[in-house]
Amino acid sequence: MKNILVSLDFNEQEDFLMDKAYEFAKAFDAKIWLVHIAAPDPDFVGYDVGPQYIRDTRADDLRAEHKLLQDYAQQLEAKGVRAEGLLVQGATVEMLLEEAKKLNSDLIITGHHDHNFLYKAFMGSTSEEIIKESKIPVLLVPLD
Repeated sequence: MKNILVSLDFNEQEDFLMDKAYEFAKAFDAKIWLVHIAAPDPDFVGYDVGPQYIRDTRADDLRAEHKLLQDYAQQLEAKGVRAEGLLVQGATVEMLLEEAKKLNSDLIITGHHDHNFLYKAFMGSTSEEIIKESKIPVLLVPLD
């Protein structure tokens, strides 16, 4: 195992996911890729980009998310594990699996939140979609 992709959604439970990834990376001398999939820009569906203040706010949000990923990667590096953070925009499941393939990931680690029936019926479950679509082994870490 050489590459471990960790999917972060900034839900305040990243430390738990990173601890699990650290255990695997240390055991297998693997590199950790911390990946956050940001929502795509609205112009991909044909809308105008909107006023400058909206673009500025979106850019600030993306910069803050990227900085957070870099900080997490530095924390892992300080513990002796190779790590890198990537911020990607797009549809969550598709982009995550595409990045995993590009990075030659041997394992995907993602969190799992247990939701009620109505939430699953209308919103679906990202972790379940990843399991269905992935050709790479997936480790689900319960976060509830």
